[in-house]
Amino acid sequence: MDSDHVLALFDQRIRRDARPDGPGVRVERDGAVVRQVGGAHAWNGVLWSGLDEAGADAAIAAQVAHFAGLGLEFEWKAYSHDRPADLGRRLLAAGFTAEPDEALMIARIDELPTDAVLPEGVRLEPVTDPAGVELMVEAHELAFGTEMPVLRERLLDHLRHGSETLSMFVAMAGDRPVSSARTELTPGTGFAGLWGGGTVPGWRGRGIYRALVAHRARQAAALGYEYLQVDASDQSRPILERLGFARLSTTTPYVYTP
Repeated sequence: MDSDHVLALFDQRIRRDARPDGPGVRVERDGAVVRQVGGAHAWNGVLWSGLDEAGADAAIAAQVAHFAGLGLEFEWKAYSHDRPADLGRRLLAAGFTAEPDEALMIARIDELPTDAVLPEGVRLEPVTDPAGVELMVEAHELAFGTEMPVLRERLLDHLRHGSETLSMFVAMAGDRPVSSARTELTPGTGFAGLWGGGTVPGWRGRGIYRALVAHRARQAAALGYEYLQVDASDQSRPILERLGFARLSTTTPYVYTP
């Protein structure tokens, strides 16, 4: 895989030419900034910016004013290859709070192993109704140790509107959810995004995460996608590297609360 070429494709297709990622959401272009705006349950933030040193602070202030006017918390999703080089420092100076870094990891689907299987006693179920969403969110909250009411409402919105750009799965051991994962599909871009995948303590190290990646890779391949993309934590990054994903950049969420 030509990493520079794929990173340029990702920047253009997923960030610069971004499409709304859910119902009731819109993507706006404000000069050299691309942002997504939705309601209280949507992801609101800056997806891409092409700034220089002279205009960066004014552009940051304009986005703060815009989202503050809407009464919305928002995220500036910055990448280590974004410019200017001190964008992160400027965001912090403007009142943003940095959340933990994640590795932007991408792989060609046809180069990934797709034969991983779930451990004995664990089954994978598609999430197609509110009860499934509750199981999925329960697994997510147990895996990451935090309540996720906004995630619950966002997933329910997708169900209500019959969205075909999000596939959701929950791994079950008996009647207990032990992991959950979802795939965000962006038609026409060649990229499918993998999200979630957290596994409940006590079930880790048994291959569940690897099996969820393989299942979603098969699904994306069948739909004609070429690349899988993950924003990987320090926990998942080593697994993804062993599977064949390459780290192309680092992304840091900078959050602003009015």
